[in-house]
Amino acid sequence: MTVIERPPLLSRLKPWLSGFDIPLLLAIFWLCAWGLLCMYSAGYDHGTRFVDHARNMALGLGLMFIVAQVPPQRLAALAVPLYTLGIALLIATALFGISKKGATRWLNVGITQIQPSELLKIATPLMLAWWFQRRESVLRWPDFIAAFALLLLPFLMVAKQPDLGTGILVLAAGLYVIFFAGLPWKLILPAVVLAGAGILALVVSEDKICQPDVTWPVLKEYQRHRVCTLLDPSKDPLGKGFHIIQGEIAIGSGGMTGKGFMKGTQTHLEFIPERTTDFIFAAFGEEFGFMGALALLAGFTALILRGLIIASDAPTLFGRLLAGAVTLSFFTYVFVNMGMVSGILPVVGVPLPFISYGGTAMVTLGLSLGMLMSIARARKLVKT
Repeated sequence: MTVIERPPLLSRLKPWLSGFDIPLLLAIFWLCAWGLLCMYSAGYDHGTRFVDHARNMALGLGLMFIVAQVPPQRLAALAVPLYTLGIALLIATALFGISKKGATRWLNVGITQIQPSELLKIATPLMLAWWFQRRESVLRWPDFIAAFALLLLPFLMVAKQPDLGTGILVLAAGLYVIFFAGLPWKLILPAVVLAGAGILALVVSEDKICQPDVTWPVLKEYQRHRVCTLLDPSKDPLGKGFHIIQGEIAIGSGGMTGKGFMKGTQTHLEFIPERTTDFIFAAFGEEFGFMGALALLAGFTALILRGLIIASDAPTLFGRLLAGAVTLSFFTYVFVNMGMVSGILPVVGVPLPFISYGGTAMVTLGLSLGMLMSIARARKLVKT
């Protein structure tokens, strides 16, 4: 009788675990630890937020592990179907979507409600990276024009819902791909100068353009209010400016070392609106202070730098473009969220990765990190 001895569990798992980028994993686990710690404090008296956050985080990490096993060439093959599906779902949302608080962002698919715009955070950079990979040997101006068209379509559809926060993230992810694909600086610099001049004009003319009888072109009324509230939140301290003022008070009261774990008065007396979602950094700053914020920023910085290294070493143009866009998308999330909580950017619905509560956001996060890990694994396999 022949006895076949099964190899140890570690040996069987080794092919699945090999190739994972250890520095990137360490940065992820560091941020996950801070996220769980902060959510326990901010959400322990907020129903099942902590348990749900831990479950969502486990789901995100599981998706990262699964997607990391998919070779980049398979990811490229999914670009067109995912992008097409995302656009189709956005059209269905516009026609049959569910409206909440004046926004039509959700679609009933029978068993649950989904927010199709979240899919475009992944599908748009994936599609653009695939497009430039195909045009690599014959890249010309019409190819960049087509790329902008592919980007503006989902951005405008999402912004019309309206969901400017998600729209900005979709737009930023696509612009990063186009930038890394070789968009000339002579086109980038004028846009940056115009944006800077526009911001300066807003600040200088705030007293005139923020009068109640002044109507802004293009932007909706609630978006005008957000910008004017950012310029001077004290004009409506108990209304539109409440979020910004309370966020600044919480962060400032944390001082150098913070008030201590679970000792944030602004947080637990419920002065901070959305303390487990968009404004969780205010709760974090109050309890952990400047030093805690530095530790959190160190984790994000490590993740972003490691992602850019993975992008620079990727064996294909598709991998370089996708990894670069995914990595800088994390920068956009962090900059926009911390900026709006600190009062330097308008309040938009952008979560802080790993820290803010949100199941859909955590799924998107896991998929993005999985693609980054897939590109890192492909780089190691090429070297070996």
